[in-house]
Amino acid sequence: MRIVLTGSSGRLGRAIFNALAPSHTVIGIDRSPFSTTHLVGDFTDAALLRQGLEGADAVVHCAALHAPHVGTFSDDEFRRINVDGTRRLAEAALDAGVKRMVFTSTTALYGRAVVAGDCTWIDEDTVPQPKSIYHRTKLEAEQILKGMSGLDLQVRVLRMSRSFPEPTNVMAVYRLHRGVDIRDVADAHVAALTNGGKDFQRHIVSASTLFKPEDCEALAVDAASIIRLRAPGLAAKFAQQNWPLPDNIDRIYASKSAGTVLGWHFRFGYDEVFAQLDRESLEVLPPFSQNTRRPE
Repeated sequence: MRIVLTGSSGRLGRAIFNALAPSHTVIGIDRSPFSTTHLVGDFTDAALLRQGLEGADAVVHCAALHAPHVGTFSDDEFRRINVDGTRRLAEAALDAGVKRMVFTSTTALYGRAVVAGDCTWIDEDTVPQPKSIYHRTKLEAEQILKGMSGLDLQVRVLRMSRSFPEPTNVMAVYRLHRGVDIRDVADAHVAALTNGGKDFQRHIVSASTLFKPEDCEALAVDAASIIRLRAPGLAAKFAQQNWPLPDNIDRIYASKSAGTVLGWHFRFGYDEVFAQLDRESLEVLPPFSQNTRRPE
């Protein structure tokens, strides 16, 4: 396939490029030059899109303004890129005869569905309650794509959970309930290019949880006990390192459809986080301590 990849210079874009390039022709578009980018410029530029989309079979759209940009870029710029840009890209894809579009979204847009003091079980049926301009614009882009999807343009929306480098002990626990390896996210995008089913699909992409819905009440107040029950291997590793287990867990991202409909399964769980630490991988940060600011 000939695949156009927006955001190809970013961390996720590079991972997707690496997953696609061995079997497909990938045309990377990004404002920042990089070895995975062939067309340097704003993906909303009509001339650039015409050039990139010529002869393309599919589009993977992961270019966006993200949470770290909130407060740095105006709300209007968020809308221009995340909403209007997505619409323009989809329109250009339709004009070029592209049949499949994969859109990178985020589990962050569930926002206020996570209630302080509780543990919330979140799947594709959970109604998003966005908090920031980032969340709102990603959700609006999803809704635009749903309205444009059909036989001429099949759309796959992937709501990915946390996949950026974090302190090892934080990242390992997150891999149980709200995290995923960047390589697994890339694999999900590959799977979304060819899977069958409805013209519009939306899937949560997160490492499969060992927790069960009935664990939520206890996870909100005594997460350590449930972790020892459901993930004794992780609890043992924490004990070996003399790291405390978390007191509470506030959410669980549980995909109902990524395996059965998308045909995707994660490969890298919490064991890989420890292995990356041993390899001195840049994908993990040193363990969190009392002198280190805990990530939000």
